Amino acid sequence: MTIAALSMPLLRLELRRNPTRWMLPPIAAVFWFISFRASTAYPPLWNVRAMSMQTSVVTVFAPALVGAAAWMASREARRGMTDLVACTARPRWGRQLAVWAATTGWALAAYLGCVGVLYAVIARQAAWGGPLWWPAVVGAASLPAFAALGFAAGVLRPSRFTAPLVAIAAFLVLETSVQLIHWDQPYWQVSPLVAGPWEIGTDQGVATFYRYLPDLPIAQVTFLAGLTAALLGGLGLTAGAGGRWLRRSAAAVTVAGLLAAGVATGWAGTGRLDPHGMIAIPALHDPADDRPIGYAPVCRDTAIPVCLHPAYAGYLPAVADALEPVLREVAGLPGAPVRISQAAATYRSGPANEFGVGLAGPAMTGTPPVFQLLLPSQLPGPIRPRDDLVSTIRTDAGRDLVAVLVGADRDPSPAQQAVMAAILHTSTARLDPDTAVAAQRLTALPAAARHTWLAQHLAALRADRLTLEQLR
Repeated sequence: MTIAALSMPLLRLELRRNPTRWMLPPIAAVFWFISFRASTAYPPLWNVRAMSMQTSVVTVFAPALVGAAAWMASREARRGMTDLVACTARPRWGRQLAVWAATTGWALAAYLGCVGVLYAVIARQAAWGGPLWWPAVVGAASLPAFAALGFAAGVLRPSRFTAPLVAIAAFLVLETSVQLIHWDQPYWQVSPLVAGPWEIGTDQGVATFYRYLPDLPIAQVTFLAGLTAALLGGLGLTAGAGGRWLRRSAAAVTVAGLLAAGVATGWAGTGRLDPHGMIAIPALHDPADDRPIGYAPVCRDTAIPVCLHPAYAGYLPAVADALEPVLREVAGLPGAPVRISQAAATYRSGPANEFGVGLAGPAMTGTPPVFQLLLPSQLPGPIRPRDDLVSTIRTDAGRDLVAVLVGADRDPSPAQQAVMAAILHTSTARLDPDTAVAAQRLTALPAAARHTWLAQHLAALRADRLTLEQLR
């Protein structure tokens, strides 16, 4: 591929008459309907919005671009101009590269415009952090590859039916290929549809406390660049593509592309889930990316301060409201935490594509003690409405806090169960009758009297030296 093979005047001419530009408004409309709306439906966090954009934007651009490239590649054959242009001074491979470059250029212009608008919206709404460029780079690198794929199909099978058929085929292949992406088949992670561990999906817990790992994107970009070179180089190997020197150059490009695609696929095959929820590839991994990102937490002045990562600042009022009743009960008690602090989730993979998400260590750490909190939004699953979020935090985080405080985090005794029910003001229907009676009596005490009783007896309760009779 030389300057002589792809001259700027020919490229400018192809840019002016390339019909791909008339497809940009429909592509932008589909992008808005599929990618933009889906991305902005997520909370305003760079990680979830950018990663969801990468997965959906490939599906938006690929079919249209493959079809447009196939249509342009078959132009000479459809118009019966093959013999006429064969005698021109410009080699056929050079003309083909110019048409491919023009088609890809218009698609990239549309892509940059669409992604630029989306990133501008995220930047205006996000409470913390900056743009994640790797998802956008992978999406951009997929466009030349899909254009080359469609162009090769159009050259090999020049027909007016080729463009719609390969566009439909590209869409179907993309949609069905996701069924092959699993941790036990990691080579498929090289697909540009993959922005993170596929089984976890779009997860708010990744790329916030720790950096977004570039390992997999580097492998994907290398694969896409190699695929593009192999497809375009293969066009230069056909009869009539050009002279001997040009065909040797095309052969070298093809071999280099195949090697790059193969190496990148091998890299992807070694990718594994790292403790921070991203895919780490040993050959590409930088240990510096394992260090946490520093930040100043945002806090709410409740009975015990509640502090979150600034990216989750929008959750702070709901979290504080959910925990406030429990925090009033336990504030100032012996061993009670001096702060509720959001922690990073730790990810563990298991057999049969299983994975676990939780805290790296104990919930209560440090001196003075700090209670480590995981928000429900840091765990895999659908987006939860505010009422559901408050209920879950009050039920799960509040229960865990009280359980640690009274020593009931493992095999709680009847006395510990009764005290937990009293502090949390939960139903006693599932407790045995004696435990329920003790819990009801403790709940009936005025808040100040109950707090005084807890302060006097909490150490004995935590050491499991308190019986139900002593609660009566």
